[in-house]
Amino acid sequence: MTKKKKLTHGQVRRVRNNQHKKLKQEESIVWDEALLGSAQPGLVITRFGQHADIEDPVTGEIHRCNLRRGIESLVSGDNVLWRPGAETLAGISGVVEAVEARSSVLVRPDYYDGLKPVAANVDQMVIVSSVLPELSLNIIDRYLIASETLGIAPLIVLNKIDLLSPELREQYSTWLNDYRAIGYDVLYVSKKTGEGIADLEVKLRDRTNVFVGQSGVGKSSLVNALLPELEEDVEEGAISETSGLGQHTTTAARLYHIPSGGDLIDSPGVREFGLWHLETDDVTKAYVEFRPYLGGCKFRDCKHGDDPGCLLREAVSKGEISALRFDNYHRIVQSMTENKANRQYSRSKKPICKSKLLASLEHLLTEGAIFSNISRPSPLYWNVNHG
Repeated sequence: MTKKKKLTHGQVRRVRNNQHKKLKQEESIVWDEALLGSAQPGLVITRFGQHADIEDPVTGEIHRCNLRRGIESLVSGDNVLWRPGAETLAGISGVVEAVEARSSVLVRPDYYDGLKPVAANVDQMVIVSSVLPELSLNIIDRYLIASETLGIAPLIVLNKIDLLSPELREQYSTWLNDYRAIGYDVLYVSKKTGEGIADLEVKLRDRTNVFVGQSGVGKSSLVNALLPELEEDVEEGAISETSGLGQHTTTAARLYHIPSGGDLIDSPGVREFGLWHLETDDVTKAYVEFRPYLGGCKFRDCKHGDDPGCLLREAVSKGEISALRFDNYHRIVQSMTENKANRQYSRSKKPICKSKLLASLEHLLTEGAIFSNISRPSPLYWNVNHG
């Protein structure tokens, strides 16, 4: 008897995705056009597969809507045009017809699915770190690269500081003062003691903020601290006793209105933040303290390692550039090189086409009439103006 061939991981994933899509199509409500009202503006609060929760800006009511075919990259923070239904069918009360032009779109790389949008129209990235599961300056630097590439203000927040002894707090302050020295805002907060929460609220006011960071750093706990009037608290994660890593509690990004003004989008946590599809030059230019020295090295193709006449290395030796930041820079560039090599071939050995990767990002931006204001497309984050 012939042994049945075992499916590869990629084949299993494709089968599951196809089944998932089929189920979603079967769940979709088919509306008679006569039962739909006029198109009106709305704000995406969150998205669930082929459905999205849309807020009516006039009444503040939330409506769960179907998405028209062709609308694929809808995310929290998107402004849309939607049509209300004459009645609610199976919990669905309308249809999203179109997505307005975005001022920005935050995306993250995914090995299988390319670039996945996380949040739209944000103007501040709140990089939440914590003393548990651990403070990762590398993760902070990766998000700062993202914010600099996007062109929005970053805010570094160290959470759970009530767990620090005076000695450890002094050490953490020494590390984070490197960021203050180059112009970044840093806040120390604790939901348990309330320290820093009022200052954080002020920093978020009148902005659309996206909370990013590793799993388990307490993003959802900060949401609860900032929004005490929530009918149901956002689920807060714990640290795994076996791995010491944070547990995922936010599975889909969601937008909340801050009572004192402004919005925040709580995004799912990550274990790592990949930059494998960026170019090295993009990363180098995203280090703000490097910029005065760039172009002044002895050799035009200087890698800023052991190259003779490297101005960046000289600046590090003089204390003008943080040695920790410089070390993280090389770690990030090295990881990008390694990951690019690993991702050049899928399990089927088909090379990844960079033009297709950039085309997928272009598609994210052309849900509305959008034009880039930069000379060439940035492979990770885009900052755009309305066309």
